[in-house]
Amino acid sequence: MHWQKIALIGVGLLGGSLGLAIKQRKLAVKVDGHVRRTVSIGECERMGVVDHATRDVGMAVKNADLVILCTPLGKMKELTREFLPQLKKGAIVTDVGSVKGSVVEELEPLITAAGGHFVGSHPMAGGEKTGVSAARADLFQGAICLVTPTPRSNAEAVQKLEEFWRDLGCIGVRISPSQHDDLVSRSSHLPHVVAAELANYVLSPAHPKEQALVCANGFRDTTRIASGSPEMWRDIALANRKNLSRVLGVFIEDMVEFRLALDNGDAKQIEEFFENAKARRDQWTSAGDSAE
Repeated sequence: MHWQKIALIGVGLLGGSLGLAIKQRKLAVKVDGHVRRTVSIGECERMGVVDHATRDVGMAVKNADLVILCTPLGKMKELTREFLPQLKKGAIVTDVGSVKGSVVEELEPLITAAGGHFVGSHPMAGGEKTGVSAARADLFQGAICLVTPTPRSNAEAVQKLEEFWRDLGCIGVRISPSQHDDLVSRSSHLPHVVAAELANYVLSPAHPKEQALVCANGFRDTTRIASGSPEMWRDIALANRKNLSRVLGVFIEDMVEFRLALDNGDAKQIEEFFENAKARRDQWTSAGDSAE
């Protein structure tokens, strides 16, 4: 599908990558972006991620057929309220946030009352580097994109949005906002907390200075995502706190069991722990390889 104008609210890694991909695939006549800082205007336009960048969110959204919120979760409602007077009737609004329940609850009524259609999205793509300088046109190629309509969603808007993500190279999966938040609490949010705690604990100044010298590739790989945006992950943790707290509880229980096996010198249980992990991960990676 071809769009006349797409507005990107937030032009960092995800917003910038969207702009590059949209322009490379010629999915829109015009791509405008909203940025927070004046210095970002020139940077975005020089990199070619948008046709026009502005700090005026209303101007970015004006006449847009598709509006994509690419900001931290905590900013979405505030910015939506700002641009609503300029929202085109019938426009589709979506987001790329990692939590859906609270976003849908807050934004769907606002967008509907303004004559638009809100449908949540979550492309499972990103990286630990932030900012438009990290943007790449192929970021979404082959990525799963979760689309989270509700019983109140406009069916045509849902179909158009799913087609948009397919046109970007994504593999679309339609699920409910609540199921989305349950699944990503385990596969995305829990791993980030674990990586952050590993970085906090192992690299703490309380340890000898030689500690960092013995942190090799395994530690680097395991903690890579801890370099993500603290602001973004603060908002994600708070927005999905009920699910995240629950899965953290299960994770901690599993760690307590492993520690007990260590204390008891239970070689069989310890080996089973590592065997199960290897088998499950190998099966997961094999399934992914065969799907490509």
